[in-house]
This record gives sequence, C-alpha cells and structure tokens, in this order.
Amino acid sequence: MGKPGNIRLTGTIVIPMDQLEELVPLLEEHIILTRKEPGCLHFDVTQDAETPELFHVSELFIDACAFDAHQRKGAQRRWGAASADLDRDFHKETL
Repeated sequence: MGKPGNIRLTGTIVIPMDQLEELVPLLEEHIILTRKEPGCLHFDVTQDAETPELFHVSELFIDACAFDAHQRKGAQRRWGAASADLDRDFHKETL
C-alpha cells in the first residue's frame, strides 16, 4: 500500500481510562474531518480490543505537503488541544 512519495504514519496513542468518555467523541470527529482532507489516502484509528486505552493509528497521505497540512489542521481542532498531552508512539516514513 502506498506509492513513492507517500507519507505513512503508524503507531499508537494512549487515552487514559478516565478521559475516554471525553476524548473519544473528539477523536471520532477528527477522523471524519481528516478523511475529507485533500491528499488523505487512508486514516484509521482503532481501539485495542484487549487494552481499551490503547489506540492503533494508521495514516497515509499523498505527499509531505498533504501530511504537513493535516498536522496543522489537527492541531487546530478540538481533538488537537484536548489530546496534546497524550502519550504517542509514532513512526513516520516516506515511501
């Protein structure tokens, strides 16, 4: 999956149990908005079946410009501000 020049980001994000009720709706809104962004080829965030506070992230953007635009937009959304301090373990690569 992916073509030369695409940007892929994979990894995990942890939403503490006591913040799930507040943050999951913001995350769901962020996912919907991201999938509509120009240059977004794939964007999934799925909750781990065995560890509910762990979310698996898989993103694919057409190029670095689209990925960078996504990062800026995400930071401006309600999800961006509310999730700024969450633990993330991401790996970004150019295909």
